[in-house]
Order: sequence, then C-alpha cells, then structure tokens
Amino acid sequence: MDDDFTEFRGIAERMADAARDVTLRHFRTELRIDSKRSDFDPVTAADREAEAAMRAILAETRPDDGILGEEAATVAGTSRWTWVLDPIDGTRAFISGMPTWGVLIALCDAGGPRLGLIDQPFTGERFAGGPGVAAWTRGDAARALGVRGTTELAEATILTTFPEVGTEAEAAAFHRVARACRLTRYGMDCYAYALLAAGHVDLVIEAGLQAYDICAPIAVIEAAGGIVTDWQGGPAHDGGTALAAATPELHAAAMDLLNG
Repeated sequence: MDDDFTEFRGIAERMADAARDVTLRHFRTELRIDSKRSDFDPVTAADREAEAAMRAILAETRPDDGILGEEAATVAGTSRWTWVLDPIDGTRAFISGMPTWGVLIALCDAGGPRLGLIDQPFTGERFAGGPGVAAWTRGDAARALGVRGTTELAEATILTTFPEVGTEAEAAAFHRVARACRLTRYGMDCYAYALLAAGHVDLVIEAGLQAYDICAPIAVIEAAGGIVTDWQGGPAHDGGTALAAATPELHAAAMDLLNG
C-alpha cells in the first residue's frame, strides 16, 4: 500500500476537511494574534489547531510517515514518505478577513512532491494534483485542471504575494519580469498557484519560501501541465525562490529576465 495514491488522496482529503472545519470556525472572529518574529510573522490558534487536527489523522492512518509542518516539530518517519503541511497559508490574509488564504497538504518522497492539495475553505474550492488526478472541486461540482497555453510574456498575467517579493535584488528581478507582462496582481498567497493550475493566470514568482509553502502547489501545477522550479531552473520543493509557469516558453523567458 506504500504507493496507493487513492489511499493517500483519501487521507489528504480527510486532513483538508478537518483543517477546513477548524479554520472556518475561527475565521473573521476576534483572535489573539501572536508573532513568531520581531518583524511580525503572525500565528493564531487557528493555525495551531488546524495543524494539530491534521497530525492527529496522520497518527491514526500513517504513523510511520514523516511530517514537516509550519507550527509543530518535524517528525522523522521510518517510511519513504513525508507529509508537508501548512495549516493556513496566508495568515496575514486570514487575520485581515480576506478570503484568499488556504490549507496546503503535500506528500513527498526524496525526489519531491508526489501529491498535493490546495484547499480554499472560505470559497469551498479544492485543487488536487498527483498521479491520476488534476481536479478542481467545489461541493458536488468538479472539473479537470489544466494550465493555459500562453507563450509570450506580453500576453501573460503574473502574480506574487508581496510587491517587495524578497530581498531588494529579488524584488528588482521580479519587477523586470512583471514589466514585460500584460497584467500584474498581488496578495493571493497559495491561491495564485491554484489559479495558474486552473488556467486563469500564467506566472507566479515568489521568494523567501519555506518547503511547506511550495510543495503542494508544485504537485498541483505539475499535474495540470505546468512547470515549477527555482529561479535557476532547479528543484523548488525545499523552499527559497519559485518560478511557476504555464508553459516552457514562458518559464524560459521569465527565467532569463530574473537572472538578467
């Protein structure tokens, strides 16, 4: 059963449902907001409780697997698999009452993500990608995911979460690409990657990422036919920089400008 992706997806769906219940119970309520760092990196009870709910499901169903999550200690498993969890990707949006935050769940082996879910609790949308699946669902509605075929930067829509992106040099690199694109939008957190997989936008470029920020989006976008690397064209699943593109042509053009 170690490569039964039907089983794995079922477990991921259970975790997403559990995290959805927790986060929606807290969303747009009066919450205590703590900071993990002096420069304000917010965390709430919703983050901690949602991750705890997901970890409880893994303890029951996959006790030999590793866990890498944002809010609790890493668990070193004895199987080949590690679950990578972000209970609320976009806590800044969450505490501001914005609906674009999400729950990220990925299943990884030594080579990177193999299965991913991007769940948007408030909109009720779920984006899944992995072996045999590239799907958007919302309640009983479902359709296949698929990136669009844009090949020219001049026709592309590009997204990132923060206008400042990362370091000053990384921000300058992003804006070189953005100036070549038709439309630039900000502030979507993991929803940006979901929109790329669904064929609504063409590029997502970010920096300063952790593994739990990007593993699930990689699996979803790759299942939808897109490409995700770091800014040098290497693997992005350990965090750092990410360049997600709908087509190889867009990816190559954006990477040239990022490194220009």
